Amino acid sequence: MHFHGIHGISGITTRLARLIDRADDELCMDQDEWAYRLGWTVQRRGFGARCYRNPLFDLQKAERIYAGGDVGENVAA
Repeated sequence: MHFHGIHGISGITTRLARLIDRADDELCMDQDEWAYRLGWTVQRRGFGARCYRNPLFDLQKAERIYAGGDVGENVAA
């Protein structure tokens, strides 16, 4: 029997984290590619969880601020 100590557990944990990352990438690959093609930003939020954001929303908000509109108002774009 071999005693691997902390380094053995650390190596296993690292490999497991890589497998989980790969599985997460595979799970969300189609949606991520679609968002990138549209020019959106993608933020990973956890396993299988993403936040997709269209940067045009930021431009519209900036235009309302510049025009003197209320930032908190609900304006359909």
